[in-house]
Amino acid sequence: MAPNKFIIEKEVSAFRADNGLSSSEPINLKSLLLKLNILTIFRPLSENFSGMCLKAASEHRFMLINSSHQRGRQHFTIAHELYHLYIEENPTPHKCNPGHKSKSPVEQSADMFAASLLMPETGLCQLIPESELKSKNISIATVLKLEHYFSVSRSALLYRLLNIGLITKERHSELAAIPVRRSALCFGYDTALYNAANEGLVIGDFGEKARLLFEQEKISEGHYLELLHKINTNVPEENENSTRC
Repeated sequence: MAPNKFIIEKEVSAFRADNGLSSSEPINLKSLLLKLNILTIFRPLSENFSGMCLKAASEHRFMLINSSHQRGRQHFTIAHELYHLYIEENPTPHKCNPGHKSKSPVEQSADMFAASLLMPETGLCQLIPESELKSKNISIATVLKLEHYFSVSRSALLYRLLNIGLITKERHSELAAIPVRRSALCFGYDTALYNAANEGLVIGDFGEKARLLFEQEKISEGHYLELLHKINTNVPEENENSTRC
């Protein structure tokens, strides 16, 4: 059964409200992941592997994100995985590729959730000039403003604008044909959004818990350092009193 967009929008509204987020503002995903205490690890993966997530019976949550992908795509993957962790009933571990065309209803729902969560319709409309809203002829200048404000990829933004009826199929094709990086440079925007990023980054309290176990003498110094190295934490050499923080 195809996803019901009205139910998805309702789920997004509830998720934003539950996490103290307004209905129109962009989301700082790294802060949200830290707040939700989702252990999130960024690693370089194959092109067709965007990410995955796990939810334990203990309610502990884990997310793996492909750091080889552009920042904007990573943000969509994170929002996609949030659907699996907080909305989907009885999620099962699997790898996700939000860019893949052939998807199950659950994966389609996760994509719709991610698009709505990252690019709320109210927020989009607030930033689009009234003349462009009326004509559905949104300019590349407005597109750049939107994608940088919401920190999303060009493709995700254009699909969202098309899906909620703010641009026509013809305008979607015209905008999609414009080189992304070149257009950003021409309008004076930073191109970091279109670069791979976050390799080796770890978000969560894994290191904090490892430190607590060491301080309580439940694990040895060697085991503690081994745990830190597992998440690629750069700890000082032992002759620099590495465990004395």
